[in-house]
Amino acid sequence: MTERLEAAIESGDDAAAERDALVAEVRDHAGEIARELALLKGGDYGQETFDTDAGTWTLKYEAGAIQYLRYEPKSGSETYVVSTKQPPEPESLAAAMADYDAFVAAFNEYVTSFAGVLDGVDCEFPDVASSAELVAERDRLCGRIRDVADAIASECYRFEGEYGTYATTVSGTRWELKWDGEAASYLRVGGEGGVYLVSQYEPPSPADLRRYAGEVGGFVRAFNEHVDDLEADLSHVSFE
Repeated sequence: MTERLEAAIESGDDAAAERDALVAEVRDHAGEIARELALLKGGDYGQETFDTDAGTWTLKYEAGAIQYLRYEPKSGSETYVVSTKQPPEPESLAAAMADYDAFVAAFNEYVTSFAGVLDGVDCEFPDVASSAELVAERDRLCGRIRDVADAIASECYRFEGEYGTYATTVSGTRWELKWDGEAASYLRVGGEGGVYLVSQYEPPSPADLRRYAGEVGGFVRAFNEHVDDLEADLSHVSFE
């Protein structure tokens, strides 16, 4: 038993070093392919598959750098020639490298397949219509509506308090104004999910503005009637 334990054990250092050197060379070379793919596809992230007579190669890249290069032979187990995890077995690596030149040829063919694809593309485009007048008119109308909403908010602040909401119905549609201090937080038409004619965010679309701007007067009249009703109610209060 002792004689068996004293038998020499072969070192795997040389084979491992040779494998690691080869993987490093492949990483550098395939890394160039990864960069070319990133440029061609116009993004830093992605993967591409290339078929050869002997199998399939898949290259994945992130931020323009290779993440892995996987080889799947038509018979046998797949091999990660390059990966962020463990290196490949020497025998599997050798089998993959026998097809590596075919992988590079497949990539080159893929790139050359795009040659001339943009030839004759017309770069003369129609003039882009200006939205300046539309935006100016929208801003003018929104400014008028904002002034009206703030005026109503100021009145609500005076007789209702620091903040709150006033709602009414105009032409069968719910209108709601929320005030905070003497300014309107929003003026919304249509309840939850409705159209905000006044808000702290984006303005209404031109189509929505055209649809509801003409009814702002009805909202103001409804509010005035509301104030008149409040004044009428208070006129009946007596301390005698």
